[in-house]
Amino acid sequence: MASTQVNPTRMELTKQKKKLVTAVRGHKLLKDKRDELMRQFLELVRENMELRLKVEAGIRSANTNFVIAKAGMSEETLNTALMAPKQEVFLDTDKKNVMSVDIPVFEYKTRTADANDIYSYGFAFTSSDLDGAVKSLADVLPDMLRLAEVEKACQLMSAEIEKTRRRVNALEHVIIPEAQRNIKYITMKLDENERSTQIRLMKVKDMMLEEAHHYKERPAREA
Repeated sequence: MASTQVNPTRMELTKQKKKLVTAVRGHKLLKDKRDELMRQFLELVRENMELRLKVEAGIRSANTNFVIAKAGMSEETLNTALMAPKQEVFLDTDKKNVMSVDIPVFEYKTRTADANDIYSYGFAFTSSDLDGAVKSLADVLPDMLRLAEVEKACQLMSAEIEKTRRRVNALEHVIIPEAQRNIKYITMKLDENERSTQIRLMKVKDMMLEEAHHYKERPAREA
């Protein structure tokens, strides 16, 4: 049923037709956006699962090596070896826009470019298991940062998909049908008014013809 606030005028009919055209175009654009967001979201989810498995495997390997190193070294020697880090990591944060979603981007660089410049201790009094543990943690760092990027991107894109889905549903089930009902209602009212006007004009014409006929007959009778 059409809204009671709609005035059945030609101006309102033109307004409702423009509203319908805009709503249909917006519905198509939002639907395309939702589909593209879903495609990219699913790709990120798959990457997220792979990265999480890889990061968890790297952390487990590092923990295993630390446990083995701790078993073969004294606690004092282990604490002294790991007391001060050798390498420094500098993290830069940025963002990129994907389908109107600002996704974070992490970039990092180390103080030195040497990949082996991560051991803050000498090798004379430490075990090779400790070297493996430190190397495992250093190797897993890029994947951890990428995992953080992907997980945050998944959260943001999921929220945007839900927002876009609600807008698509509102256009599809509320705004577009309402505009169509209003257009139908106004068109019917205008047609009805036009028929009523034609009927009134025909009656007025008949009355005028009848009056003209009586006017002509009156002089004839007098003669």
